[in-house]
This record gives sequence, structure tokens and C-alpha cells, in this order.
Amino acid sequence: MQRAELAEYLRARRAKLKPSAVGLPEGGRRRTPGLRRQEVAQLAGMSIEYYIRLEQARGPRPSRQILSALSRALMLNIDERTHLFHLAGETPAPQSLLRRDVPPSILHLIEGLTDVPAYVLDAKYDILAWNDLAVAFIGDLSAHPEHDRNVLRWIFREPVPELFTDRQHLAFARSSIADLRAALGRYPDDPSIGAFVEELLRASPEFGQIWAEHEVEVRRDLSKTIDHPEHGTMHITCQVLLIPDRDQRLVLYVTAPGSPSYATMQRIRAERALAADALTRSRYTPNT
Repeated sequence: MQRAELAEYLRARRAKLKPSAVGLPEGGRRRTPGLRRQEVAQLAGMSIEYYIRLEQARGPRPSRQILSALSRALMLNIDERTHLFHLAGETPAPQSLLRRDVPPSILHLIEGLTDVPAYVLDAKYDILAWNDLAVAFIGDLSAHPEHDRNVLRWIFREPVPELFTDRQHLAFARSSIADLRAALGRYPDDPSIGAFVEELLRASPEFGQIWAEHEVEVRRDLSKTIDHPEHGTMHITCQVLLIPDRDQRLVLYVTAPGSPSYATMQRIRAERALAADALTRSRYTPNT
């Protein structure tokens, strides 16, 4: 716990918050800008004496409940709240439920990535959004119901005889299941993750065998070889970028410039662009 820094941070955030922003009257002249200590204490549901000790770098270490209450009282955003918890020597409490809404800026980003397949995963491996080039690798998901757009369900829906003989397949399955277990720990109140794990345990002995090993790992970048049904073998890096305020991941299929795989990726892109252009022309060409 960084007492002095925590006290300074509380004072600074209190000074920046106008009473009207939290539904309080201005109440005449104030000697200093922002909220009074008593007002913050009332909004957070704690005694004024305890709050004063926090701002004076004294008193006991605040609990997670107290820190959450202060975050609400001071109207902290997710980054400010995380910083408050870290100053108090605590790990921020996890979100209670998975979020499926992808930030509009991420949707714009993947749409503009015309040279790189890109898609967005949530913590239980549901694919939430994808760009056109990704369709060449993961299929046209718009033809599938939302509940069936899940990477792990695709892997384990049927028996997987090659799972324990193909090293790359096994490594991906292990890391994905370890990542799913980590997500289960982050979201104890979200019933969808527990139900999904139960579904896979019923459907797949292979999943159950790996799940029973209790490995935990957060998904990171992965190099893999893809045997594309139309274009042959490609060597790619699955670049994984975290979308922190949603606990989602942006996955990019990256190929090294100048490599045969890069040339193949450009060929796939050109073919999809030609197909899209032909479809557009057919829609707007009058019948003769």
C-alpha cells in the first residue's frame, strides 16, 4: 500500500469533482474547489473520520469494498479505478459479467484492416466481430447463429482423434483451455462461462482430460501453420491485442512481408476484392 500516493490521489480527484456532477447543491462559497471531505464520505457510505485518515495517509488499509465505494463516489473511470486499487495494494475487482459489445472504434479498425485478417474474441472464445479477410480463414460467421460462433465449441464439438498426436493442435487446445479456466476465475458471477464448460465436459472426453489438469494461462501471441484448403500451407503469427475495458481480444493473422505466406495473403485479398466487386456489379446491373 502506497499511503502517501493514495492520500494525494484522493485529494486530487476530490478537488476535480464538482458538486453538481454528483447531484449535490453548490451550497454557497467554497474555500477550495471540488467536493468537501464530508461529501465524499457521505457518497461512499463511510465515516468522515475514516475518510480524513485516508487523506492524511493514516489509518487501516482500505478494503476492496471501501475502494469500490470511493470509486463510485469520485466517479472514477476504469483506468482511474484501477490506479486507486493499485495504490491501496489491491487487485481491481473483476467485472461481474462478460461484455459482448465491441467498442465502435475497434469495429472501425478491423473494417479498415484490408491486408490482415482480424476478429474479436470474448473471454470464453465467442467471436464477436470480424473483417472480410478473416472470412477466408474462419468462414462466413454471419450464416451461423450467435451462440455457435465459438472457437472452442468448433474444436471439441466432435471427437478429436488427432488432438494428442498433432503437436500444434494440442498446444493450441491446451493454451485455450487454460485461458478459459482463467476467465472462469475472473467471472465467478457469470453463469454463461460455467454452463459453457459443462457443455464441453459433456461433449468431449478430450476437453475433460485437459481441463482436469487445472492449467491456467492467459492467451498470448502464437505462431502457427495453417493448411488453407485452397491456397496451401501458410505460416502466420496470431497477434493478440487486449481490449482492456471489455476484457476482449483483437486477433490478427500476421505474415512476414516478403515471405511466401505474405504473398499468399495478398493473393487471397485480391481474390476476395474481385469477388466483392463482381457481386456489387451484379446487384446494380439492370437485366437485359
